[in-house]
Formats: sequence, structure tokens, C-alpha cells
Amino acid sequence: KAATVIELEMSTEAVLRNHLRAAKVGVDAIMQDYTDRSVLITHDATYRGLAEIRGFFAALFAALPAGFFDELKMNRQEIIGEVAYILWERKPQIARATDTFVVRNGKILVQTFAAL
Repeated sequence: KAATVIELEMSTEAVLRNHLRAAKVGVDAIMQDYTDRSVLITHDATYRGLAEIRGFFAALFAALPAGFFDELKMNRQEIIGEVAYILWERKPQIARATDTFVVRNGKILVQTFAAL
């Protein structure tokens, strides 16, 4: 049976909620949202699979101050079916950032990320 749009949105919202919580915990927690088929696209590179995505997050977390994600300000969140979009900030380090997620089978299949 095909999932309804409401079921997809609930699943997508659950994965997004977990992802945002995991960001406060660390790399191991955040990696639970991905699979070997996952792809992360940023302004300067495309990361494919668990090893490459882990490398991206390990470098990101190492560059950020402790507790960075505890004070994130969410400016917009939109979920339509298996797509989630967020617009956020964490001043002074990040004036504006955006992520788009395609969620399938309870995991992030594709994510885009950009920050200024």
C-alpha cells in the first residue's frame, strides 16, 4: 500500500526532529539518519555514503564551538511529503543557513546544505 501524504509528512517530520536533536549530541548520533545510499550536497562538494558524510560532519563539528546547535534559531520549516526545508541562523557564526532533506524509509536520502 502506498503511503499517504500525511504519513510521509509525519515520517519526514520525525526524521527532521531526530536530525535536529542529534545535531546537539554529536557526529555518531547524526549519522544514524543516513545510509550508504545517502548524498549530502554543499556549496563546495558532494558527499556520498556514510564515510564521506561522516567526514563532513566530523570537520563541521570540530570547527564549531561547543553547544553551537543548542542556540539555533529556526526561521522557517516546511514539510511536504518526503521533502523537508529549514532556514535557520546561529549568530554570530552563521547569519543564514538552509537545508533541504529528501527522506525515504525513515532515513535522509538526499540533503542540501548552504550557509553564510
